[in-house]
Amino acid sequence: MLTKTQVHNTVDKLPENFSIDQLIDRLLFIEKVETGLKQSEEGLVNTKEQAKQKLSSSLQNSK
Repeated sequence: MLTKTQVHNTVDKLPENFSIDQLIDRLLFIEKVETGLKQSEEGLVNTKEQAKQKLSSSLQNSK
């Protein structure tokens, strides 16, 4: 979840004229980075080997 401060800072860094799509893209990016950092801190990440295994399994199941 984003804070008002993060939204204010994001808007302040945009050019004087911007589209709603640009703002939404920037806010979504910030939220995803925050989520990833939180998951990493909580140990909810995959190792490189786990990721390879999951990708390999997904690719085999899609054939």
